[in-house]
Amino acid sequence: SIAAQALLATDWGVQADVWSCPSFNELTRDGQNADRFNLLHPLETAQVPFVTQQLGGTTGPVVASTDYMKAYAEQIRPFIPAGRTYKVLGTDGFGRSDFRSKLREHFEVNRHFIVVAALKGLADEGKLPVSKVAEGIAKYGINADKVNPLYA
Repeated sequence: SIAAQALLATDWGVQADVWSCPSFNELTRDGQNADRFNLLHPLETAQVPFVTQQLGGTTGPVVASTDYMKAYAEQIRPFIPAGRTYKVLGTDGFGRSDFRSKLREHFEVNRHFIVVAALKGLADEGKLPVSKVAEGIAKYGINADKVNPLYA
C-alpha cells in the first residue's frame, strides 16, 4: 500500500493517504452497534460508526487491500461514507507455496493493482478520465484477460 501511494504520486500526480486497519471485525461490530442504537433510539442523536467518522473528513475513493479474503474487508462497506467509491482487493484463498510478493501478484493485491483500483475509483467518481485506468493497466503490464484468481 505504501509503494502504491508512492506510485500514485509519482506516476499519476494523485495524493493518497494510507491507513492501517488492525481489525475489520471490530470496525464492523462498531458499525453494527451504531446501527442498532440508531434503530432503537430514533429520537436521540444518531451514533456514527468509527470508520465513518474517520473517513468522513477525507475525499476520494477508498481502496482496501488485505492478504485476507476479500469478504473480510467487505464487512465495512455499509459504513463507508455515502457517495464514496469503495474498492476491495484481497485474496480468495491461499494454500499456495510461494513468496508473499508472488501471492499478492497472483491475487491482484500488489502495488500495481492498488494503483489501478485507485485510478478506477477516481474515474468512477468522475475525477479522472477512464482512459487513465487503461493507461495504468498498460503501464504496469497487467494482463486484463488472465483468469480471475478466484477460479485459478
